[in-house]
Amino acid sequence: MEKIENNGRLLAIIWRDSDWTPGLSFPTPEELFIQAGCWQYPAGKSLAAHRHKTYARDVLQTQETVYMKRGKMRVDIFDEGNELVRQFVLEQGDFAVLADCGHGYEILEDDTQVLEIKNGPFVDVETDKEMI
Repeated sequence: MEKIENNGRLLAIIWRDSDWTPGLSFPTPEELFIQAGCWQYPAGKSLAAHRHKTYARDVLQTQETVYMKRGKMRVDIFDEGNELVRQFVLEQGDFAVLADCGHGYEILEDDTQVLEIKNGPFVDVETDKEMI
């Protein structure tokens, strides 16, 4: 796992396919608006059935996670001043949590499949996005 930080701010977390380990791992700190948990268990492991209670939370920004199901994608990370801080490539099995950063993507292989997960609800582009 790699953390990208700038000026004391967590911009992104990169979790490579090779970072998986047995058990439960949470690469995200508890204070992020989005949480990522990684499970690796043997056959027969049971997890207790549950539902999440209604609980009001103050969410100040959208944070997203991208998981590479197949293919390759370059991720560009920008700081709070919209300056490019870092670029990296995600490949099959990798994911990135984009915490407090601007970001852009370039698909590098045909038929790349990406799963994007973010907190919602999404209002509209004008309300939710500042273009860089």
